[in-house]
Amino acid sequence: MTEQPREYAQTKAQMKPAFYATKPTGATLFLRTFFPWQVWRFLWINFKMLIIIHKSHKGL
Repeated sequence: MTEQPREYAQTKAQMKPAFYATKPTGATLFLRTFFPWQVWRFLWINFKMLIIIHKSHKGL
């Protein structure tokens, strides 16, 4: 019997169930494609960044 290359053994070990990603729920898929939600998240994240930047520039 021939030995398997090291890469094969590592790949085989990574195929255990613990390495698989979970399947997204229907609600998750909906929010990923719902444009108003994407706009809200974009605005909220940018608002939080502005607060952080404002705080960092306050001391200058």
